[in-house]
Amino acid sequence: DKRIVDWLADSFQQEEGIDLRSDKQALQRLTETAEKAKMELSNLTQTAISLPFITATADGPKHIDTNLTRQKFEEICSDLIDRCRVPVESALKDASLSLSDIQEVILVGGSTRIPAVQALVKSLTGKDPNLTVNPDECVALGAAVQAGVLGGEVSDIVLLDVTPLSLGLETLGGVLTKIIPRNTTLPTSKSEVFSTAADGQTSVEINVCQGEREFVKDNKQVGNFKLDGIPPAPRGVPQIEVKFDLDANGILSVSATDKGTGKVADIKITGASTLADDEVERMMKDAEANAEADQAQRDAVDTKNQADSAVYQTKKQLEEFGDKAPADLKSTVEDKLKALEEAVAADNIADMKSGQEALQEAMMALGQAVYSQGAPGPEAGGAPGAEAGRGSATR
Repeated sequence: DKRIVDWLADSFQQEEGIDLRSDKQALQRLTETAEKAKMELSNLTQTAISLPFITATADGPKHIDTNLTRQKFEEICSDLIDRCRVPVESALKDASLSLSDIQEVILVGGSTRIPAVQALVKSLTGKDPNLTVNPDECVALGAAVQAGVLGGEVSDIVLLDVTPLSLGLETLGGVLTKIIPRNTTLPTSKSEVFSTAADGQTSVEINVCQGEREFVKDNKQVGNFKLDGIPPAPRGVPQIEVKFDLDANGILSVSATDKGTGKVADIKITGASTLADDEVERMMKDAEANAEADQAQRDAVDTKNQADSAVYQTKKQLEEFGDKAPADLKSTVEDKLKALEEAVAADNIADMKSGQEALQEAMMALGQAVYSQGAPGPEAGGAPGAEAGRGSATR
């Protein structure tokens, strides 16, 4: 409607030098006429627009008398119609469906009567939309079906809610590790195993967050608790299972279990999947706008985590090799190790990447030499980047 209003107002301003949008009464008449013209163009290829005495000047009353064709209407609204592609494609992606999985297309809302919208739907899906259902009544019909399900009168249809935003916890570097992705069907239960970030760490803090950004600081914190009493051990050794249970009412239960001792800590969070639609939309737009920058920062954090883990594992393996390690090869490894430590301390991402590769090559040469002497291999360690800091749980 607004595009038609602007088209009429711009045309009038070019001819008369008057912007009707600054006149509240004239703007109201333009808006009512625009809606009427839009509806008529769903059935006609052209409509007449007549607005007598729309305003007046010293020269007398002014009128609008023009025609709007369907082609012109589609032209001034083309970008809005094209924007409809993204929600359709996103919905299919979130539901893990392809166009071939769609059996029927039902249109919802009065604006879906616009021929260009129907043509877009057909071009996207390859199917003619079902026009037997009144677009203005679809929402009411859906509500009636849901009422029938809740009342027990309808048993062959199941309507499922989904979580609007991802739920996860903070890991090393302030990263949000997602446990329950957005659009997961409710109820759901998912768990992952994490470990400690430092030697001798006896507790982990579970910081539960909701959102689509890569870092906790940019998302919504919904809960926080701590698991204490973890027996002191080298980092990466304790096994902490974190479980997320989200029920059909949007109540989130999060538990952390030390698999070694069986000790459990938990928290219950209400309203985890009941955010207002405008809040969800705001957070999604925020995530989309910052996706590229967030990913670059996430890659940098992951690289640093991997480099730090590589330093830790290398030192551990050198201790295990002991005197079995040839002096020249051990010296090379120590040089590469020092270079990588300096890169980590300086936050030099490029040097961290090249340093990890150089250290890995040196360690492979050292390991081959040690094994050829029949020395025992190093103990299995956590994967690079598998640890976390600040007492937070980590994978």
